[in-house]
Amino acid sequence: MSDDFSPRTLAAQALGRIDEDTRGLVPPVHLSTTFIRDPDNQYRAGDVYGRPDNATVREAEAVIGALEGAAATLVFGSGMSAAVALFLSLGPGVHIVAPRVMYWALRGWLANDAPALRLHVDFVETEDLSELERAVRPGATKLIWLETPSNPLWGVSDIAGAARIAHAAGAWLAVDSTCATPIFTRPLALGADVVMHSATKYLNGHSDVVAGALAFARDDALCERVRAVRKAHGLILHPFEAFLLTRGMRTLDLRVRASAANAMELAIRLSNHAAVAEVLYPGLPHHPGHQLARRQMQGSFGGMLSIRARGGADAAIGTAARVTLWKRATSLGGVESLIEHRASIEGPGSPCPPDLLRLSAGIEDVEDLWRDIDRALAG
Repeated sequence: MSDDFSPRTLAAQALGRIDEDTRGLVPPVHLSTTFIRDPDNQYRAGDVYGRPDNATVREAEAVIGALEGAAATLVFGSGMSAAVALFLSLGPGVHIVAPRVMYWALRGWLANDAPALRLHVDFVETEDLSELERAVRPGATKLIWLETPSNPLWGVSDIAGAARIAHAAGAWLAVDSTCATPIFTRPLALGADVVMHSATKYLNGHSDVVAGALAFARDDALCERVRAVRKAHGLILHPFEAFLLTRGMRTLDLRVRASAANAMELAIRLSNHAAVAEVLYPGLPHHPGHQLARRQMQGSFGGMLSIRARGGADAAIGTAARVTLWKRATSLGGVESLIEHRASIEGPGSPCPPDLLRLSAGIEDVEDLWRDIDRALAG
């Protein structure tokens, strides 16, 4: 299928691939873990063993790569394994710059586990390009990691600006674009070298697959090292999960646009709610990253927002306990709406305020969602 088609078309048809043997519209799930060697001892079909080689996995990679405009894409067993594979591929003794506010589990790995591997990490306000530039050590810094919008405060970092800083220092720029999705932001087109997705979230979109992905601007030495780390550490995605991921991506455009429309409407209404002290959402004009988000996020501002409850942590936790339509569960990006008291998950040391509730707007009717959370906030 031509790259000239829109992301909606590329995703909906999963690049238009069919099963050539049966002419089936949907390709089969390839489950074989091993492959036949040719009589002359070659593997002309290209596949040797299921850990690095699987046709169904490659189909998921191809769709993500097309959506991101990537030269190469690798999928993994989780978003965490995708990110960790990238960090491991850098080798020991390197310096990394990462955001102060980011996905908490990955921040914990960088803070607690990476030092034992001689990976030196500084956490800074990556939304401030001046602070980001001061944190970079030319010759030592090998990777700047961004997450934009950042979970769960939804700050916006300047991808193009960070790319200029990284490349001037001889470093790579990687962007966790899980919540923006390739529908709203394509970091590679803005100068990033690598895009990471927790494909568990919006790419799959149905809360039934754990997966991750790295999309590379170039199929270069960095990509090859990550590929080797994935193979050696067994950080693979099972073929059936890859099949479900591809199936989920067929509705990606429709889902994320519906979620984002709901999030925008809810953010506006919650901004005027007596029980809400603050709404954090890049789509609101008063958000400090709003103008940058308008330039960087094409078409919408995503389906994620957070609210800070008047009355503190008790009021926030009480609100989460009273919802009925919103599901009180962790994760995000599914078709169903989720609500979570994030500080309870992140624990001590978290930059997350104790009065904050993180909301993942799903694709339900926005009036139903509003009535439910309005009643819950009112107590």
